Amino acid sequence: MTSYKEIQLYVKQNYGFVPEPCWIAHAKEKCGLLIGQAPNRIDPDKRVRPCPEDKFYAIKDAFRHFGMI
Repeated sequence: MTSYKEIQLYVKQNYGFVPEPCWIAHAKEKCGLLIGQAPNRIDPDKRVRPCPEDKFYAIKDAFRHFGMI
């Protein structure tokens, strides 16, 4: 499984920004990939900082690059 650090590095090198881990988790959820529950998450049904739509395509491209989708 690809780590969040590897995804962040790929996106930074190819798109010029570093996605936050919460954005990656939200993008994984939107793509139907399994994610674990963060131990510090207050409400499991609500996202405090969801992935912005303009950043989603870059994270999804990283998923394709690493063969996750």
